[in-house]
Amino acid sequence: MATGSVDTGDRPGSDLRDCRARLRAGSRSFHAAALLLPAGFCRPAAALYAFCRVADDAVDIDPDPVQALRALHARLDALYAGRPHDHAADRALAEVVERFAIPQALFAALFEGFAWDAAGRRYADRGQLLDYAARVAGTVGAMMALLMGVRDRDMLARACDLGAAMQLTNIARDVGEDARNGRLYLPESWLREAGVDPDAFVARPVFTPALGGVVQRLLDDAESLYRRADSGIARLPRRCRPAMYTARLLYAEIGREIERRHCDSVTQRAVVSPRRKLRTLLGLARLVGLSGAALTEPADPATAFLVAAAAQAAPASRALTIGRARHEGRLAWMLELFADLDRRERAAAGATPLDDASALAQEAPAR
Repeated sequence: MATGSVDTGDRPGSDLRDCRARLRAGSRSFHAAALLLPAGFCRPAAALYAFCRVADDAVDIDPDPVQALRALHARLDALYAGRPHDHAADRALAEVVERFAIPQALFAALFEGFAWDAAGRRYADRGQLLDYAARVAGTVGAMMALLMGVRDRDMLARACDLGAAMQLTNIARDVGEDARNGRLYLPESWLREAGVDPDAFVARPVFTPALGGVVQRLLDDAESLYRRADSGIARLPRRCRPAMYTARLLYAEIGREIERRHCDSVTQRAVVSPRRKLRTLLGLARLVGLSGAALTEPADPATAFLVAAAAQAAPASRALTIGRARHEGRLAWMLELFADLDRRERAAAGATPLDDASALAQEAPAR
């Protein structure tokens, strides 16, 4: 890709390191999943995540989000024209969108979601909330599917389901934090049905069993979408499945942690401990091969436009060589990492540490 007269030197390598650093800092669950991607997918996935993270942060911290969005659209136009701005994420993404034929319409939809955030938009019902989830997360699911060579509409629909499910989980986790920042994502009709006044809750965020019931309803919706997504994950290229199952498992476990806290995400923020992450990942082998719901279920109306845009994408200009994956070694490393983190946390708390991962495996309940 053209980058003007600037000497690139080792720029591709340094750009990749910058993107990976953003991935590590921005999402531990996504980063853990990315570790299981075949080597050829790690770079484009990191580039994709980094640009989305940079874009989200730019809108979130700018005192003039409208101007920030205009600047983002200009950056997007430039990198699609082969003239990326002099930023690591832009240069890395320019190469990715050209190689994998990712439609600009997907990024435009993502930016629309950012604009809704900046405007403090609320959502009257489930349909409107899914419209939002489609834009800020279904888009990323569709892009990831394109990186993996998926162009089939049914598969793309399931990828969007997975992204939307993760976003609903995030919303359920952040109810209190969002309200204290003047934001509300729970469907207002659900709140009113439960006897919770939306305006009063945002003005004074207090947990009640009625609110917990709304959070549980959202988690149930997310779980339904996770199950829909399973049939798509099961049909991905074999060496890509462990990474996607890992992301799906770790995010769904956030929802279970919220449930264990009686759906109180106002006075506390659900965090999945290393111990429980380890326990969760020990179920990975049982998930591989899971078929889930029927693959041919129609796309949700909220994500249908994303599916249509992604399905029209041309094949990748250069096919990825999916090298021999080292899933077993990488998974073992991740399990040991989580076990080590758990040992440190428990030692600091004066609890008995785990002897090893195998002890936890015997302890882990079957799903």
